[in-house]
Amino acid sequence: MSMRPFRQRNRGDRTAGDAPPPAAGVADSTTGWTGGTDESTDELARIAAELELWDGSAPADTVPPAERRKRMAALSGGLKGTLGAGWTKGASLVGTGTRSGALRLVDRLMDAAPRIPVRDIATLRAQHPNARTAEDLADAITSGAVKASASVGASAGAVAMLPVPPAMPVEIAAELLAVAAVELKMIAELYQVYGQPAQGGGVARARAYLAVWSQRRGLDLSRPSTIVALSAGKELRGQLRKRLTRSGLRKLPSLTPMMVGAVAGATVNRRDTARLAAEIRRDLRSRPPGDPGYWGGAAS
Repeated sequence: MSMRPFRQRNRGDRTAGDAPPPAAGVADSTTGWTGGTDESTDELARIAAELELWDGSAPADTVPPAERRKRMAALSGGLKGTLGAGWTKGASLVGTGTRSGALRLVDRLMDAAPRIPVRDIATLRAQHPNARTAEDLADAITSGAVKASASVGASAGAVAMLPVPPAMPVEIAAELLAVAAVELKMIAELYQVYGQPAQGGGVARARAYLAVWSQRRGLDLSRPSTIVALSAGKELRGQLRKRLTRSGLRKLPSLTPMMVGAVAGATVNRRDTARLAAEIRRDLRSRPPGDPGYWGGAAS
């Protein structure tokens, strides 16, 4: 299934998969990085889109566990060539090659971000008719993201418990990116819910929300100059590298024999995503919406 590029999904859009992906090979003049797509970016976009199953919006059940494990295994396989031989042979997340490997993960996340489908406020309200207030709607999105994030941890943990597990660093990398994709969709839609969506083109909006994710707080995206500053390629890549590295190092204790597995992975991700949502929502509540009538207008 091809994914719609990162954009606001309107209420008339039936699914997130009815448009072709963006063209590969778009150069970033600020960094020399050349964006593209591969199997791993497709999987990340699909995993993020499944938040809509977990929050009860989509007319389908949650993804079966076997299918989730298959997707995480496919994501891990797609990352092996990206990370290089040092990681695929079981190298540590700390030590030689960490910076290079983390930057490669950043590139994959930046590739995937513009492809993640984001629902606009009208679509969200239509899909959640019982949400009477912004807080009700934010609760639903947060709950869906927490469940989706936990499912990623459970799937990755289950794969790691197989008799012959794949290289553990690649498994960690896949989990880090999958959770980041889910949280990125959550952040973008929370900005919609509180009437403060980022402006500009799809790539600029995606990078603004990536900056929010990397800093773990609800930044003010109301000014175009702010978005330009936040989405500057070189600085953003540095912020994302630090965040992914810190997240990876935090997961190392969970690799001890007694903790590896589905339950541990689900618990850690559930807690971290819930904490991130709380921080973002607190900051968004502190500012008025750009359009005071956005909530009522979305229901018309």
